[in-house]
Amino acid sequence: MNDNSTDLKHDGERALSRVTVIHTLGPSGTNLEKAAHHWLAERGTAGKVVLHAEVEDGLDAMAFDGTEAILACAVYPRLHDLVFMNLRRLEMVDSFILDTHDMVLAGRPDHAAMTTIVSHPAPSSLVAELGDVTLTSSNSLAAALCAAGQYDACVTTGAAAANEGLRLIENFGPVPMVFTLHVGRAFAGDSSSGAGIGQA
Repeated sequence: MNDNSTDLKHDGERALSRVTVIHTLGPSGTNLEKAAHHWLAERGTAGKVVLHAEVEDGLDAMAFDGTEAILACAVYPRLHDLVFMNLRRLEMVDSFILDTHDMVLAGRPDHAAMTTIVSHPAPSSLVAELGDVTLTSSNSLAAALCAAGQYDACVTTGAAAANEGLRLIENFGPVPMVFTLHVGRAFAGDSSSGAGIGQA
């Protein structure tokens, strides 16, 4: 039993050591980008982080040979779809807890109104009572849309707010978050792509 557990652990470590490219949510300044760089740095891997407009967009760009992965998080609204709609080509192989950037409510420096707010779905409840909340695909995009004048304020990361030159209205602080790594791989036994259904 112990030997089997040790073998499985070593197999898992070997699989993780092959990952050099992580696909995740952009634009720059998202919590997922931070977590992807953290994962690579913790493993001492000189890898590459590729940012996409949607987490799932990585599926169209990645190699399914064990060297590339998608990074998601536990509060990602469509995490269940990412897992169960891709059982034959993605395997969840790692998870870790990391503080997000500070989550903030921010607005343009010269604009005091806060009638319209834009937010990623996950943290939108932080401001549900403050105004008309529109949902968008990432915290960083929310900051960009606010900075462009499309909304009065946004829920975003402190990093994205600073990148866009936004003023801080409220700082909700960092959130300890579970991040999940999904490796693109071909499983033995699938005649079309070498894939079979991964083990639970």
